[in-house]
Amino acid sequence: MIVYNILTMARSKEKIEARKLRRQGESFAQIAKKLSVSKSSASLWCRDILLTDEQINQLRKQKGSVMGRWLGAESNRRKKREAIEKNKKEAFRLVKRISKRDLLIAGLCLFWGEGSKTGSRFIFINSDVDMLKIMKSFLVDVLEVSKNDIRATVQINHVHRPRIKSILNFWSKQLGLSLNCFSNPYYINVIPKKVYENHDRYNGILRLQVLRGSNLQYKMLGLIEAFNHYFKSM
Repeated sequence: MIVYNILTMARSKEKIEARKLRRQGESFAQIAKKLSVSKSSASLWCRDILLTDEQINQLRKQKGSVMGRWLGAESNRRKKREAIEKNKKEAFRLVKRISKRDLLIAGLCLFWGEGSKTGSRFIFINSDVDMLKIMKSFLVDVLEVSKNDIRATVQINHVHRPRIKSILNFWSKQLGLSLNCFSNPYYINVIPKKVYENHDRYNGILRLQVLRGSNLQYKMLGLIEAFNHYFKSM
């Protein structure tokens, strides 16, 4: 098990270095050679990284059928990105402004999917910052919960303990909650098997809970039932 963990962490470091080289404009073959890994591994680790036009022109100077296939794949990736951007613009046109009722529906659906439906306490857990912002706004602006009644708990691996002050400040700033609203962090005492590229940017999972929230929990379950009822009757 120890040998496995060492090999896994070494592989993670190779992946991070490969992505660094790719962003510098290196080809998959060059990355594979420098790191003594297979070309397929280099391609798998870096396939989501788009090169600049200048970097592509530099690689274009290389000759051979392999480069031709790579240019075709790069063209497909760019077409995909263009399709994503086109649909994003259409999405903004459809959504436009968000009303209080929109936020009500969004909040109850998020809770329906991600919140705790058992017990007598309102609990919502996630790591997505934007999703947690919506849930906090739903609580305060729709259900009129006082910010002072919201309690937030960070759940994160113990290796991030030295960073916990900046992590708490991050969540406090993002959600507009005082640090007094944060309970003691919950540390997971498991040795990581990988070295992650975003180690210094990872801020864990956040658990939102409302003090004296039993009535709120029952209200959420009622909202879900009502929404489901009227949806079925459409």
